[in-house]
Amino acid sequence: MTHSNISKKSLFAAGPAAGTGFTVADYLLTRLKQLNVTDVFQIPGDYVKHFTQALEHFDGINTIGAINELDAAYAADAYARSRGLAAVSLQFGVSTFSALNAIAGAWVERSPIVVISATPGADMRDITDMYDVLFHHSTGDLDADRKVYENVTVRAITLSTNAGAAEQIDELLIDAITHKRPVYIACYKEVWGQPCTHPPKTPLKPRITHSSELALRNAVDQAWTQITKAKQPLIFAGVEVLRFGLSELLQQLIEASGFLYTTTTLGKTVLDEKGDKFIGTYSDAASIESVQEIVQASDCVLTLGTIITDDYLVFIESKYADMVLADSAGVRVGYFKYGAVSMQDFMQALLAKFKADKAYPIKAKAPPQPKYPQPWAGNSDPVYDNKPQVITYNRFFEHTMKFLHEHKLLKDILMTYGVSSAMYVATNCYGLSQGSFIASAAWQCIGFETGAAAGAQLGSGKRVWTVAGDGGFMMVCQSLSTLARHKLNAVIFVMSNQVYAIEQVYVDMAAFQPGPKHRFDAFDILPSWDYLALAKAFGAEGIRVEKVDELVAALPRIAGIKDKPVLVEVVIPQKDLPGQMYRLGSE
Repeated sequence: MTHSNISKKSLFAAGPAAGTGFTVADYLLTRLKQLNVTDVFQIPGDYVKHFTQALEHFDGINTIGAINELDAAYAADAYARSRGLAAVSLQFGVSTFSALNAIAGAWVERSPIVVISATPGADMRDITDMYDVLFHHSTGDLDADRKVYENVTVRAITLSTNAGAAEQIDELLIDAITHKRPVYIACYKEVWGQPCTHPPKTPLKPRITHSSELALRNAVDQAWTQITKAKQPLIFAGVEVLRFGLSELLQQLIEASGFLYTTTTLGKTVLDEKGDKFIGTYSDAASIESVQEIVQASDCVLTLGTIITDDYLVFIESKYADMVLADSAGVRVGYFKYGAVSMQDFMQALLAKFKADKAYPIKAKAPPQPKYPQPWAGNSDPVYDNKPQVITYNRFFEHTMKFLHEHKLLKDILMTYGVSSAMYVATNCYGLSQGSFIASAAWQCIGFETGAAAGAQLGSGKRVWTVAGDGGFMMVCQSLSTLARHKLNAVIFVMSNQVYAIEQVYVDMAAFQPGPKHRFDAFDILPSWDYLALAKAFGAEGIRVEKVDELVAALPRIAGIKDKPVLVEVVIPQKDLPGQMYRLGSE
């Protein structure tokens, strides 16, 4: 066959068909299954057909067809956070670029996703070289996807042949599980269907980095000096403790030291929150008042696995010199940095110090946890004090959290949040189980929460309760269809006030004042949607609540739905400004 006779149809038929033997695609899928990935999220495409066909017939891994790329990638992110690793299969160019935002969030927030794709094959590249053909979905640079993904992954590779594919796939997966961050793999389109050796039966393991003994000793000695001088020490825990499997070690440190502890928003539920040393989540001005007071009074903050964002500028500016910090980048004690020390080694050495020194621990007593209706009543918008049936952000959480507590459902649910007023209010929740709070708290992506629901439920095996702003839900509402398609009974609460409230807080908070003179900016006004009709169209159960009594009555009904998602429109006043957001906006 000469180049002049090659048709588009024959190009896409080129290469071995999937299912003709053990292939490169089968190798990757086998390795993923060994790492407990039993679901792969997918957007189909012609270039990636050999992989998707292999996936469809692969025993032990389910294909989770998503509606669009953000739906697929947000779901993969949440799956990785709850399961330890995830995979998403995407078409070249148009899909990979569309999913980029979600993968960037996974990069920032330490969520290991394997992004799988395929590029135009060797035959197509010959055609491009000879005739300067621009193939569909291409920018003209057939390596553009990989180059872009190098910025948001720990490794990005394109395989042009099956030779050495097994070894490169193993290295890629080891990077993902070692660093807890995304990786990217594409093949020339024919390579996914080419023969490959079978992998060993032993699952891959993350690399173990050993600390420099001298650096570790110096870091621990310096930290111990600072800790023993402190009168009000505190542990501040972050999401990396959970990602790297160090939660049990953290619990031992808390018990050995006697220190109280708090968490970042991103690190919320790094431990089960029922322990008596947990003071509540610290989210700067959005925090409960007692949490702020304890953090501000601390004179040594043992900061473990935290990602310090600009939500914590007040904290970092006032506590920098008082911090003993250990994270995936190394250790810092005050102004001294120890880059050759791992977080795990440091925590273990510090635990040994606490156990060996009989003068410790300081038996700090945790303050009593707030009882209902606190912290909600104290943070609810005072404008509605004389209107007890009006649902506000804080009244919503007061009644839903009370229901979950009373019916002992907290152990069975996982919450997802994008950045919204609801996320900051939700940081005041107490009593959640370990690993049951997933939020885009660092990347701060509007809409993440709804897209994440499918992955969180599949990854954890728990029922997902998502609380979304209406603006965020509108961005990825198609994810409701994915939930319905796979018969997942996640609950999506949409806080319906028809505005981007969180955006308005940071643009001009005066808009929340009563009266027609104070208006929201036009760009923060949302369209009006018929959520009940939308739920019906997508195959979900639809519920609308406008009053507190309606919300309370709906909760048992919601709890009883088993085989479909539930979309709950929670009607709140446009100008409801929870105290948490008022304080953040005032800052």
